[in-house]
Amino acid sequence: MKGIKKMNSDNKENICNIIYKTLEKNNGILRLKPAWVARDFLPSGRNLGLKENEYDLGIRGEICERWIGSTTLAINPNGPKNEGMSYLLLEDNSNISLMDAIRTSKELLMGKEYASSHNTLGRLAKIYNYSKRIFYHLHQLQKDAELVGLNGKDEAYYFPEGVDKGPQPETFFGVHPYIADEKKYDILLPYLENWNSDLILQHSRAYLQVIGEGFHLPAGIPHAPGTALTLELQEESDVFSNMQALVNGKILSKETLFRSISKEDRKKFGEKILLKQIDWEKSGDPYFYENNHTVPILIKETKHEGGEEYWIFYNTTKFSGKKLVVRPGKSFSCVDNGAYTVLVWKGKGKFDNQVIEANNFKNDEFIVTYDRATKALKVENTGSVDLILFKFFGKDINPDVPMLPHYNGIKKD
Repeated sequence: MKGIKKMNSDNKENICNIIYKTLEKNNGILRLKPAWVARDFLPSGRNLGLKENEYDLGIRGEICERWIGSTTLAINPNGPKNEGMSYLLLEDNSNISLMDAIRTSKELLMGKEYASSHNTLGRLAKIYNYSKRIFYHLHQLQKDAELVGLNGKDEAYYFPEGVDKGPQPETFFGVHPYIADEKKYDILLPYLENWNSDLILQHSRAYLQVIGEGFHLPAGIPHAPGTALTLELQEESDVFSNMQALVNGKILSKETLFRSISKEDRKKFGEKILLKQIDWEKSGDPYFYENNHTVPILIKETKHEGGEEYWIFYNTTKFSGKKLVVRPGKSFSCVDNGAYTVLVWKGKGKFDNQVIEANNFKNDEFIVTYDRATKALKVENTGSVDLILFKFFGKDINPDVPMLPHYNGIKKD
């Protein structure tokens, strides 16, 4: 992978020893540093917990995203070579990336069985917050992403409580159904060729970003996310192509359209290549909302006096995620199917006797290894408000995750 150095045997052994000792001391938990990602195409919404003067990074743009438990590189023209990659938070200040930890010690982190068939944690979680709507863009399907050496990108959103939604809290998804039904795909082409407006959005539908709810979005569907602070869970990838020229009063470089397009396809098809990469059936689904809108699903089996868990990322086995709520002065016991990453969103307490606290960047993000996750552990709320955690799981860890029933407008008897 570009930007990642190979390790020699001495480095591998040293990293293994550090990780083994840390896991032994922390009972199977690894703390992580925040991974901040800047973008130069839109201003930040500045609700990520940084100081006001820490968002602006000059030529790199503004910090608009925090990637959580990441082994994915952010593809930015002016960013550092390791932008987007998570690093372990260690007492001796060793500079070890999560990627190197997995490379050297993946059985310790992921479990022997899972590690035998998976090379990474298999998901990317992030928080993003922009002050303007993100441009209408496409994440390529796996077959198209592979042409530029990247992964496809299914993704899902949850809009957490407690943050202002911003001036444009609506997301455009897909295209009007008639475009797909009548195969009028070329209706989008002039906007890509002329590259001078934002009028391509008139061919899409906007849906309100409701706090405490979300959406599941398969790859291949054009979309333009609104300004509500968003918790996102996705496949490990930073693949996308921009389809909207005018954004926030400025014309973006047309190179953003071809950002994840092979040189061969660009030369052969020009702007029309984007039309070939759209999943038209899903993009023009007249029941897009019914088939992709996700609300939290209470996990009844684990609910008790201390609190409850909800599925917030579901409808796929490519990744999944839970929201855990623990009441003030109470505790919650949980057991899961495999390793996961945690973000502490609200409150403070203890996680398996380790201090945790929202918005404290030394105590709000960590990985729970397979051996610890699959045994009962206690989460305690030591504060006066609900303790809220988000758990992020990788591919195939939760095969029984809920699925949305497909709706096609036909009533069943």
